[in-house]
Amino acid sequence: MLILLPPSETKQTGGRRRALDLDSLALPSLGPQRAEVLAALIALSNDADEAARVLKLGPRQRDEVAVNALLRTGPTLPAVDRYTGVLFDALDAPSLDAPARRWLKTHVLIHSAPFGPVGALDPLPNYRLGAGVRLPGLASPARHWADAVAAALATAAPPFILDLRSHAYVALGPVPGSVPAVSLRVVTDAPGGAVRALNHFNKQAKGELVRLLAVERPRIRSVAGFRQWADDAGLRVVGESGSAALDLIV
Repeated sequence: MLILLPPSETKQTGGRRRALDLDSLALPSLGPQRAEVLAALIALSNDADEAARVLKLGPRQRDEVAVNALLRTGPTLPAVDRYTGVLFDALDAPSLDAPARRWLKTHVLIHSAPFGPVGALDPLPNYRLGAGVRLPGLASPARHWADAVAAALATAAPPFILDLRSHAYVALGPVPGSVPAVSLRVVTDAPGGAVRALNHFNKQAKGELVRLLAVERPRIRSVAGFRQWADDAGLRVVGESGSAALDLIV
């Protein structure tokens, strides 16, 4: 089982003195794409006004231009500790014990905009870049990443993928057809037997789900196995047999 998570715009600052090492990140075949984005972001940071325009930063966010200037030399944190926000606050990875964190390392990729999918414990610097930002000198994000990420996921060959990413990040790396995969939508009961999708609680529920998986560390090798585990855990996961999407009802 491999879980794909979206990143978060908000991030923890600081970190350890260990600098970014692109060669150490998960899915090493993405090295060329990562290096190109890294170089473009650092070059862009040399012009604060242009960087603010390209990155769509408001007046109070202009200090974040300097963050990208330090991508190669700045302090790093494990990716799952770098990101904050609703999903990652619910996951609360820093409070997990060592076995649970090792489970995250083996089973979770977080899809960052500048580095593509990275391992949960891969050391990342702080950065500012959204999924839809086209950097000067590079193709659109989807053209830059999609084929390379799909190929890297195919090479990784997990037994199946649980895709918890937002649509913007799915576009930067669709799961190849050779890998069994299912996406998960978080919904709640609505009048008349219908369901409605959630926003804030969508992220919270996904974070809580990944935390529970890390704590219990089940051996799941198929969509059916995931649904059986969810049922045993008291979670309401529904969907048509063979469907590429499931609903988690909260």
